[in-house]
Amino acid sequence: MNRALIAWSSGKDSAWALHEARRSGELEIVGALTTVTHEFCRVSMHGTREELLAAQLEAARLPAVNVRIPFPCPNEIYEREMAAALNEAKRAGVSHVVFGDLFLEDIRAYRESRLAEIGITPVFPLWHRPTGALAREMIDGGLEGYLVCVDRKKLPASFAGRKFDRALLDSLPADIDPCGENGEFHSFVTAGPMLAHAIKVAVGDTVERDGFAFADLMPDVKPATD
Repeated sequence: MNRALIAWSSGKDSAWALHEARRSGELEIVGALTTVTHEFCRVSMHGTREELLAAQLEAARLPAVNVRIPFPCPNEIYEREMAAALNEAKRAGVSHVVFGDLFLEDIRAYRESRLAEIGITPVFPLWHRPTGALAREMIDGGLEGYLVCVDRKKLPASFAGRKFDRALLDSLPADIDPCGENGEFHSFVTAGPMLAHAIKVAVGDTVERDGFAFADLMPDVKPATD
């Protein structure tokens, strides 16, 4: 069976792509490829704490393949570090990378072009699935999570920290994609069929920076009692 990495953002689309890839049985997923901003120790763009990423991947039964990038990160540095990680994965026998992309043609073309240079095949199990139906399928299938990053040009900051559920879908403006594929929001998955157990989190403060609102999720660790 071909060995693959999952391009892992910690959000719902990559999580559901993992679920679909495992269900198909055509690939052996052997690791999760995630960009982490070095200065903050957080998942790039999503702003999720690295300790929550580690807990999530433990629940997903996946080794972490973290690509550390600086802030700010010029594109040439991002591409250099990502290529180094992928070349190392190829030497270890990885032949495919699974992505959770839905319909952005330019993003898909970029991924295909960069992976072709390395000799790795991209896989897009969610490609062109209707996003409204897909979002409801995720929720009905047991996926749980929170919005951790919101583009303030598209949504109010109050959406940061909200649960990804049917109430959220019903409250989204008509011009917002239900899966946030146009960058309207990003999420962190706490439960679902791709995780062996749920991850307990607490929603902390919302911080606004560079036009985005970030909800700070923290591990919800209950104090020990006598």
